[in-house]
Amino acid sequence: MILDNKLTITDQIELAKAEEKISKQKARQLFDSGDINKVEIGTFAGLAFIHAYLFEDMYPFAGKIRDLNIAKGDFRFVPLMYLEPSLKHIDAMPQGTFDQIIEKYIEMNVAHPFREGNGRATRIWLDLMLKKEIRQVVDWNRVDKEEYLSAMQRSVVKDLEIKFLLKQALTDQIDNRALFMKGIDVSYYYEGYSEFKTEEL
Repeated sequence: MILDNKLTITDQIELAKAEEKISKQKARQLFDSGDINKVEIGTFAGLAFIHAYLFEDMYPFAGKIRDLNIAKGDFRFVPLMYLEPSLKHIDAMPQGTFDQIIEKYIEMNVAHPFREGNGRATRIWLDLMLKKEIRQVVDWNRVDKEEYLSAMQRSVVKDLEIKFLLKQALTDQIDNRALFMKGIDVSYYYEGYSEFKTEEL
């Protein structure tokens, strides 16, 4: 099914390319304009701001809570009827330590509040929490794609693996522009998008 989009693209490959190019340009703008400093840290409102920023030129649902149930493989994300209470619960979760931040991130991943683009928006949201609370961010280039995806899949049952994986990749280069841009590229690569480099758009 081709997502309803503002560019009226009806070809899936063309849509994927446009989505990658436009939203990576917006990710770069988010950092370079300083708009990233307007994000409310650790709340759904903050995540919705990031999601809308990245995808508003592409999708009418950018930044809006999904209106249907979604699944990935065998895993079903939080059903629609429980989604809003779930997001309120996540907002109230503590975020003062590395472990608490990762637990909050896992819960948001299970909620998967948007129709598309959850992972990419939520990884920026995660880094902003880490930056504010423990003055570190993840160097995503040091996190292997397959290890990350399988650890995230298992994180619902056991979160030790994803905590270990991300802790190994922490850096104190919290305002490093090149690290942020490369992190966006890796984040997109996890989702199967690797046509464009953020820095070159």
